[in-house]
Amino acid sequence: MAEDSVVENSKSEKESQVNEVVTESEPPCKGDSPVKLADDAGLKLKAASSGQPSAVHGQGGGDADCKPAVNGLNNSLVHNATLPNGSLESTEAANEHDQPNSSIDCAPPVADTDKNSPVLNGHAEDTSSVDIDRKSEATDANGKKDAAESSSEDIPAENMVEDVEGDKTKRTESEGKEAKRDSKVEDVIVIQDTAFTVKIVPPGSEPFELQVSPQEMVQEIHQVLMDREDTCHRTCFSLQLDGNVLDNFAELKSVDGLKEGSIVKVVEEPYTVREARIHVRHVRDLLKSLDPSDAYNGVDCQSLSFLTTVLNDDRKRTKSSDSVDCTPPEYLMPLSKERPLSHLQPVHKESRSPTCLKVLTVSGWNPPPGTRKMHGDLMYLYIMTMEGTSHHVTASTRGFYVNQSTQEVFNPKPADQKHSSHSLIELLNKVSPVFKKNFAQLLKKRSQRHPFERVPTPFQVYTWMAPQMEHTIDSIRAEDAYTSRLGYEEHIPGQTRDWNEESQTTRELPRKNLPERLLRERAIFKVHSDFVAAATRGAMAVIDGNVMAINPGEDTKMQMFIWNNIFFSLGFDVKDHYKDFGGDAAAHVAPSNDLQGVKAYNVVDIEGLFTLGTVVVDYRGYRITAQSIIPGILEREQEESVIYGSIDFGKTVVTNDKYKELLTKSAQQLKILPHKVINHKQDEVEIFSSIECKGIKGNDGRHYILDLLRTFPPDINFLPIEGEDLSEDVKALDFPRKHRHKLCCLRQELIEAFVEHQYMVFVRHAAVLLMQQQKPEAETAPKESNNNTDQTDLEKDAENTAKTDTLKETDSVLGNPSGETNSEPGSAETNGELANGVEEAQESQVGSKKSAEDTLTDSLQDAANAVLAGGKCPMLNGLDASGIEQLAENISSVTEEAAKALTESQKKEIVDSGHKEIITKAAKAAGSLSLTEFDIRFNPDVFSEGVTHADPDSEVFQRQKRVVKDAARFLLVGQIPTFIRECLEHSVAPLDGLTLTEALHQRGINIRYLGVIATIVSTIPPLSYLHRLLVSEMIIRGAKHLFKAFMQGVGMVSLSGAISHFLNCFLGSLPNPQPPKADDEISNGHGKKKRNKKKTGRLLTALGHDCIVWASLTPMEMWTNLKAEANEYYHFKLECDNVDSALEAYSLQRVTLLREFCTKCGIQLLLRDYDFDTKHRAVFGENDIINVFPVVKHINPIASDAYNFFQSGQAKIQQGQLKEGYELINEALNLFNNVYGPMHPEIASCMRNLARLNYLMGEHAEALEMQQKAVMMSERCNGVDHPNTISEYMHLALYSFANGQVTSALKLMYRARYLTLVVCGEDHPEMAHFDSNIGLVLHGVGESDLALKFLERARETTLKYHGAKSLKAALSHHLVGRVYSSRGDFRTALRHEKEAYSIYREQFGEHHEKTKESSEFLRQLTQQAVNFQKTMNELRKGNSRAAMHPIPFSLPSMSGVLDTLNMINGVFFIPISIKSKGLAKTTTKSNAVKSEEGQSVPKQDTETPSDSKVVSPGPSSGKASPTLETEGSTEKGEVVR
Repeated sequence: MAEDSVVENSKSEKESQVNEVVTESEPPCKGDSPVKLADDAGLKLKAASSGQPSAVHGQGGGDADCKPAVNGLNNSLVHNATLPNGSLESTEAANEHDQPNSSIDCAPPVADTDKNSPVLNGHAEDTSSVDIDRKSEATDANGKKDAAESSSEDIPAENMVEDVEGDKTKRTESEGKEAKRDSKVEDVIVIQDTAFTVKIVPPGSEPFELQVSPQEMVQEIHQVLMDREDTCHRTCFSLQLDGNVLDNFAELKSVDGLKEGSIVKVVEEPYTVREARIHVRHVRDLLKSLDPSDAYNGVDCQSLSFLTTVLNDDRKRTKSSDSVDCTPPEYLMPLSKERPLSHLQPVHKESRSPTCLKVLTVSGWNPPPGTRKMHGDLMYLYIMTMEGTSHHVTASTRGFYVNQSTQEVFNPKPADQKHSSHSLIELLNKVSPVFKKNFAQLLKKRSQRHPFERVPTPFQVYTWMAPQMEHTIDSIRAEDAYTSRLGYEEHIPGQTRDWNEESQTTRELPRKNLPERLLRERAIFKVHSDFVAAATRGAMAVIDGNVMAINPGEDTKMQMFIWNNIFFSLGFDVKDHYKDFGGDAAAHVAPSNDLQGVKAYNVVDIEGLFTLGTVVVDYRGYRITAQSIIPGILEREQEESVIYGSIDFGKTVVTNDKYKELLTKSAQQLKILPHKVINHKQDEVEIFSSIECKGIKGNDGRHYILDLLRTFPPDINFLPIEGEDLSEDVKALDFPRKHRHKLCCLRQELIEAFVEHQYMVFVRHAAVLLMQQQKPEAETAPKESNNNTDQTDLEKDAENTAKTDTLKETDSVLGNPSGETNSEPGSAETNGELANGVEEAQESQVGSKKSAEDTLTDSLQDAANAVLAGGKCPMLNGLDASGIEQLAENISSVTEEAAKALTESQKKEIVDSGHKEIITKAAKAAGSLSLTEFDIRFNPDVFSEGVTHADPDSEVFQRQKRVVKDAARFLLVGQIPTFIRECLEHSVAPLDGLTLTEALHQRGINIRYLGVIATIVSTIPPLSYLHRLLVSEMIIRGAKHLFKAFMQGVGMVSLSGAISHFLNCFLGSLPNPQPPKADDEISNGHGKKKRNKKKTGRLLTALGHDCIVWASLTPMEMWTNLKAEANEYYHFKLECDNVDSALEAYSLQRVTLLREFCTKCGIQLLLRDYDFDTKHRAVFGENDIINVFPVVKHINPIASDAYNFFQSGQAKIQQGQLKEGYELINEALNLFNNVYGPMHPEIASCMRNLARLNYLMGEHAEALEMQQKAVMMSERCNGVDHPNTISEYMHLALYSFANGQVTSALKLMYRARYLTLVVCGEDHPEMAHFDSNIGLVLHGVGESDLALKFLERARETTLKYHGAKSLKAALSHHLVGRVYSSRGDFRTALRHEKEAYSIYREQFGEHHEKTKESSEFLRQLTQQAVNFQKTMNELRKGNSRAAMHPIPFSLPSMSGVLDTLNMINGVFFIPISIKSKGLAKTTTKSNAVKSEEGQSVPKQDTETPSDSKVVSPGPSSGKASPTLETEGSTEKGEVVR
């Protein structure tokens, strides 16, 4: 492959040639692609603090480009850079783990390398040992696979990681994968290598020192130099040690003579054409480095972050005076109806980058003629400076010089010898003084930006609003667009990436130990993110008409495309394939179902079984599926290729032994039941997946499976089948319902929850029966008959309504506050009853804690007594113990014992008849397929039409049907009520459509159930916000379905006009908006000859290229269709006829609807304030539509080891063991960095957790610094107005306040409040939390009037959503009372404090400290009120001697405000010793806290007493009932999100 292809390749896939720092000697190869593109991501960061001596730790792991320490290197930097505004007022290292480079690293263990202390999972060792790049370079295009396979063998022996002895168990290769997963957390690795410092001597600038780690490669020092302020203009150089050139891909530890203090020289090398092009692109990237247009346009994985702007703005305003300016803008005040959108993306006035050049482009004199090539000319450039002078520049092997050419005359001779430089920047500095000045400014600004504002994200994030950007001349962008983008080069064989080969090769990498798994996951992630980017570009090119179809003669809807080795198909029903399943509706949903199937098989990850790279893109109303191509599939007919499964939904079925072996393993994990079907030859065939899953053996010998759209069982609630009856309670909810297609499947999350639930039923049932059997004979005899009756009752109950009963049972065990139970087993739960159950939950939530406890105790006691009247089983005797904790422990120990007994008896196989009988009864109660053990698996084809089953009348087959029905029933009577109850308890409080969808999907509830949930919730006042959100989501999704059909009839020329017309009909109040007229410059002069018009019309309508049907849409028609859509799809009746009546009926706001619609449909609007209330003109014009983006669905590869560490850390924190939690989450952060690179939403949540732990341990400065990174990363990866970002802003505000930065804290709180107003409006339980925070801080700085407005609003919201008797209401009353007392309004203060006191007394009793505190405050208030009244009376009487006693109008102290803020935000401290603080940061698990520290702590936490955070229920913490649990988004953010 030619050298240029590497350039083009890299350009097209990661857009930044700067990344390819590759010396000339490097042999080009096809194998580069997945890994070569050295991502800016990690590498750029390394010099992020450009200009300061950078610390470079080798924490190992770049991106998936498999160059080892790419990001790790930078962790110390990225994770240490502070915001330019210096808003970290105290970044000085004060803790013992800080290093000289003052790195408060997100990974303290890294910093410790300097001290030789052990590092948890030091992946510096892991990943750096392998470099796929070098392997692949050594192979030709076909040898990639072997190279990748052998890569693990190249790990030097000394690098193989040793597991720590002791309690950490060594892995054996023979262990099953599941076992490995469970024990991943136990992999602990010790690294001995320490960092050292080398001196770098660049030509023409000052030498500097650089700290490096032995695991890094020479390549990474290259990257640092290309990013540092003083050396960034160089790209073509080598590094030399004692005259020897260092190999770019060598690890530093393998370089002879490289040690502490070595001097490494930077030596300029001669250019090649390739190097010259890389250099010019690098210069262009430097000149554009501050330009935000890439982020607005959604290219190059750039995205927006406004944290610096928000804080900088704040800095500027406070410089003028010392006072704190706290007044929020009018639109942020409570009850304001204004929702301006222009503040969504605040523009910082100084953010414009200085312009350095007018023009920098490739000259028209290229390429150099032969005579000049022999003089070393490589290419010519044309430059126009800011002074207006033009220069033609020659790029030669020695460097750049100005030649004597003009636009008309070619004269390649040098114009002036002194203007010759090795770097183009140096040359321009000599030629143009303005360039020199402006470029220096630009570099300075660039170095001040936080690295997280510059690093690319792994997947493109699009913004739904953007300002009008100035379009400037940029020839390099233009060159990109017409080479990489339109796909000419993608059609040249040998230059494109073989996505399938890359993807499967990375999956075949070894994964026996942690280093291998990390390397493998990183490679998978890298290839995947590149594939998603390429597939998205290809899908857009297909719809925009820039790709030729492979079957151009077919109808447009049936066309298929291949571009850049990716296969594209449109989401239409081709050749009536889905005719029986719902036609186009089924064809539209099939790709996303298929994607879920691919995800499931990828997670199971069976060795030898391969899936296709799959991305589903919605763009301009079309759905496109992009897939990698199986080798050889295009050369033969489908019938020949398929060796397993069916190509015609079950008429012909084939199987194959190899597939049988592979799919047996996956079926086991996916709960798929192998089942027999009859094929066209009347033979029985056993299949291990759904019938339409196809197995194809590619020409590469690999076994692929595809068409996984029915991997999971059908949702029988939406699949009416004659003769199939559903249970009464499901029928009562008006099911089954007809859906528009027959591909409705249950979600994997539901399957897992259902199986887990049924297993609990099985074990509990068996436990009770087992205990009964173990009773001493003598005692059982007199009561035998009694017991028998009970037992038969129990069995009957269990068989009839195992689900309902056990749902309640688990509810009560899980502490369901209502203790709700149905009086009769099997009674139908209608809509109303479901709602009543939830209402009971809500009432009892408000009721006292004591009664909830009693109900729970009683119900459990009754259950136990009923079954075991008078039994003396030691396990069950404890059931009458008081207290929830004791009960829960007893229940779980009974269960554990029973489970143990069951498994043991099964193992022994000498099961006595009694045990057998118990297992049979328990299995029956749990609906198991087998009566000898617990077995719940699903036959996905059990209700499939066209499939002939081997034995459809057998009892076994009926049982298979019942399991599917039970799972669908469990969704309705189990998961939906659970979700509603969680919302009532405020453990979930979705803000927008996205978080609602996530919350439902996590519980296995499909979006088609929105109508069901909305109907139930409509009767529950404290969930009015949820009802509003559900209705809004149905309206938006209905509009999206209409928009899809609407857009398919719109051609390119009318896109913006059509979209603005649709928005006007959807959201505008104008009764008959006129569609915009066509552009004059286009329409004039066309269609004058009738013949031509007719002909072009016929040609263009092919893919809907312009038909004017869209212009006839009216708001009335739009809303009529919308109501019909909601009714048909969600079975929900919308009570509105237009947007105004909808807003009124459901308290919606237009801004929210607009945001949701634009993000779901990929529309970008002009950033301005829209006047929605106008009834005289259209709200949107065609100039308001700036762009149309693709909406991309893909599978996010999981970093399994990192995820396990993260989960374990979360669990430890929940148990109050902060130290272990800190270590584990910190380790998870390192591993995530290793796999994902420096930017990823998972890394943001790790940082948030670490910031919180730092804060809990009293290290406020570290908490602030870490949280700033979390905010930026969330803005970049999730979006600037994503609910997670809002939550991060609130966390940051708390830490800013704790660091004494009051103004910053207020700015951040205002920003969070503003974003929430846009996202969901003011009426939301989260808003009470935000307003309490703002009110408290305002009160603290003396702004009582403002504070009162926010606190009063918070109190109203709290009373509405948490109830008048909740603990949160008591706190709200108390806060409001405090502000009134500080203003001297003692009467109102007394009224509020009395409310608080009565709630505390009712909840806790007279003697609780909270009640006493409130009582004392009441006494003081009364005293002050009496004194005040006396004085006033004296003054009224005219008693001149009546001295006005000074009344203490005290403002709360800052520490007092902080304490209250902590309480509101769910943070509670236990004093901890300095010693244990240090331990928490630096020890590994083996250095556990010494036992003497654990003596003075609560009994249950003896393991880690010293630094536990109280989050357990306890009156003093104000968390005695679910009502005052961790407030809103704060604590919940860590746990739920």
